[in-house]
Amino acid sequence: MAKLYFHFSTMNAGKSTSLLQASHNYREGGMATYLITAQLDNRAGQARIASRIGIGEPADTFAPGENLFAKITARLTNGPLACIFIDEAQFLTKAQVWQLACAVDDLNVPVMCYGLRVDFQGNLFPGSAALLAWADEMREVRTICHCGKKATMVVRKGPDGTVLKDGDQVQIGGNETYVSLCRRHWRQAVGNNSAD
Repeated sequence: MAKLYFHFSTMNAGKSTSLLQASHNYREGGMATYLITAQLDNRAGQARIASRIGIGEPADTFAPGENLFAKITARLTNGPLACIFIDEAQFLTKAQVWQLACAVDDLNVPVMCYGLRVDFQGNLFPGSAALLAWADEMREVRTICHCGKKATMVVRKGPDGTVLKDGDQVQIGGNETYVSLCRRHWRQAVGNNSAD
C-alpha cells in the first residue's frame, strides 16, 4: 500500500544523501524512481539533487503553483514507478502537498518528501505544515548542535556572521548562511531567553 512520507530535519542533517541512497536502492533492484526538487533551489545546479558529501542525480523540478498530481500522472505514461522522491519539500505549497497525497491514494505510488521543518525564525514552512498534517508516516533525520544535543532549529547568519532575526522566510543558502542548533542554543543566538 502506497504512503506519503515526510523525512524532516534542520540544515546539514543528510536529507538529500538519504534521498539519493533510497532512490539508488530502488534502482539497483531494477525499479524506476522519479526525483523532483524545488526549481528555486539551484545550489547544486538547475534540476539536480546533490549532497554535501559529493553525490548527486539529475531531477525534474517543481515550481510554485504547478500541479504535481498532473506532473506525476504524465510521468507515469512512460512506465510504472516504484517511488517518487521530493527534495526541498518545505517549498511545496499546501495545494501541492494535497496533490501528492492524492497521487498516493489514487495512483498508488509511494511519495517520499525530504525537507526542513522550520525556518530560521522557528516557524513552520507551509509545505512542512501540510506534510505534518497529512503524511502517513514521518521520520526525523537527526543532526546535532555544537553542544552534542539534537539540533531542531536553525539560525540564519548575515554576511558578517551576525545572527539575523528578520527577513524573508526563503533565502537559499548553505553552511555559509545557516547553522543548526538545539532549541536552547537557538534561543541564546536569537536573544530569546525569556519565558514570556
